[in-house]
Amino acid sequence: MFFDEATQCDVFFITLKKSERLFSPITLYNDVAISPWEFHWESQSLTREASATGQRYIHHVKRASRVLLFMREENRRGGVTLRFLCLGFADYVSHEGERPMAIRWGLQRAIPAAFVPELALAV
Repeated sequence: MFFDEATQCDVFFITLKKSERLFSPITLYNDVAISPWEFHWESQSLTREASATGQRYIHHVKRASRVLLFMREENRRGGVTLRFLCLGFADYVSHEGERPMAIRWGLQRAIPAAFVPELALAV
């Protein structure tokens, strides 16, 4: 996760299959494509709804900032680091809880079915 002040853009780099060897227990977030048009993402473990970051996520449209998602299935396969796929810009839909916040993002373009095969039937 990175927020670029100059462009007012949050950039998320999401790895779906997280290895317990590479991620700590507090960073094994449950990030998952819900449909070709929606993505469930969990914030950093200390992010609260009332925090500046939580409010930036929730009110990004009103505040003229953007959210850009990049996703990959796993970190490495066969000794090769996998690249991220740019899913494009997303808009806040809803959230539940905090520490971390579970946020549902609406994608402005569909995730290609070939990238997430289990979504192929949802298209």
